[in-house]
Amino acid sequence: MPKFSVCIPAYKSRFLKECIQSILGQTYPDFELIILNDCSPEPVRQVVKLFTDARIRYYENDTNVGAVRLTENWNKCLGLAIGEYTVMMGDDDRMGPDYLDEFSALITAYPGLDVYHCRSVIIDDGGNAVQLTPSCPSYERVCDHIWHRLRQLRSQYISDFVYRTEALQARGGFYPLPLAWGSDDITAYLACGDKGIAHTNKPVFHYRSNSLSISSSGNELEKMRGNMAYSGWLHRFLEIHTPHESERVVYENLLREQQALMRERKLFTMALSMRESAGRKMLMWWRHRREFDLRWSDIIIAAAKARGLRKRLAT
Repeated sequence: MPKFSVCIPAYKSRFLKECIQSILGQTYPDFELIILNDCSPEPVRQVVKLFTDARIRYYENDTNVGAVRLTENWNKCLGLAIGEYTVMMGDDDRMGPDYLDEFSALITAYPGLDVYHCRSVIIDDGGNAVQLTPSCPSYERVCDHIWHRLRQLRSQYISDFVYRTEALQARGGFYPLPLAWGSDDITAYLACGDKGIAHTNKPVFHYRSNSLSISSSGNELEKMRGNMAYSGWLHRFLEIHTPHESERVVYENLLREQQALMRERKLFTMALSMRESAGRKMLMWWRHRREFDLRWSDIIIAAAKARGLRKRLAT
């Protein structure tokens, strides 16, 4: 049984070769690489055939699952994994050469946890580093993790998490939300459980920010439906969670502020959508205001946030 199962649910082929190379080039050799072709019209199979490494296990879906039901592909990969720990990679991202080495050391330092996390480098299409995600404490409990994330003090992606495979499978796998919009968050919260999460601040994952990534692409209504489901999950979690004494203050703050925090998440989702065609998108959100419990003031505030995002991208 390998130590790690690294999984790539693949649809886009543009950066796939670079992604695979970064995994096969790991300084830690004890892993398998599972590649699941989501019935892509792009030359995914041809890219995979460029590699002859025996650690690669290649599969194809009979029909396309698609981006909205992305967690189905994540969970299919999880079902194929035989490693003690599982990593879910984006097909256009890459690992630093010591990614698995760093996580192996983190697991040794904090044995018995079900989820581990690293800091990440954000790269552009050319692979150039443009930003770092925020640093984290070496260890924290679940309410701290939720509080920092919902206050937008953290940036994280599915591939900067490593999960204990058996524990994740026992919980039903990755939490399903449309477009997996928040699925990485909730899956990590559930994996924290009563044990917590360990972080390394060494940035060994490289997230590629481009117009093809889900965080940058359309499907705004599905993202907002994901937010509504996220809000429902948070409410149910806080109702039943018994906080550790060290996290009680944060837990009580989450209880009081959960509606305001989820409103900020909705504003951010609208702002992302309004970076282009702002007028048309404002009308779209107004038409769907009842479904998503939006006020006109929310839409105006999101439009202002969108202007800020455009300026930041321009610089």
